[in-house]
Amino acid sequence: MARSKQSSGSTAKPEETPAPRRTLTREGWVAAARKVLEKRGIAEVKIDRLARQFKVTRGSFYFHFSSLKDLHDDLLEEWRRSNCAPFQAMVDAEVTDGVQFFSDIVHVWVDEKLFSPKLDLAVRDWARTSKELDKEVTAIDELRIALLIRAFLAMGYSNDESIVRARITYFHQIGQYALSFKEDPAVRRSYQPLFGDVLLGPLAKSP
Repeated sequence: MARSKQSSGSTAKPEETPAPRRTLTREGWVAAARKVLEKRGIAEVKIDRLARQFKVTRGSFYFHFSSLKDLHDDLLEEWRRSNCAPFQAMVDAEVTDGVQFFSDIVHVWVDEKLFSPKLDLAVRDWARTSKELDKEVTAIDELRIALLIRAFLAMGYSNDESIVRARITYFHQIGQYALSFKEDPAVRRSYQPLFGDVLLGPLAKSP
């Protein structure tokens, strides 16, 4: 019985193995949405945009979220956890050393280990389109300033001067983020003691 032969010059192509499909998680969608929020604003956080980015269908999104609002809620929870909770944890603290308490507050911003300036600014901009969120942003602003006021009161300043110094400190920090002010880290560190002396005033010295 004759055996069939392949024609000369023909080579059998190996069967291609399809690339494994990446499994998307809820956290993955939130991380992608957060990048869009921080860069382009909440109006650009859209299901279709994110689906195209991941090269998946809208159905993949709805496997994890009930709606776009569901995703929005997760974004706000990230902001509350990183940018609100560290300050809220200080509310019940007993302030015996005003300078130390001031330092603890400021280092939440400066260290940026948890606090995210980009996320804070994005949510602040988002609040312009939502009365409910605007109230929440206003509340955390007031809380942060109230903490600073307690620090200055503990240093020995009057109530009015504590309020003014707290506002100057807070507006300075938020303004720096709003302007996206960039500076060499070494230069920034060199100015920190002087910033501390100026903000703390005559009754206290920067630690």
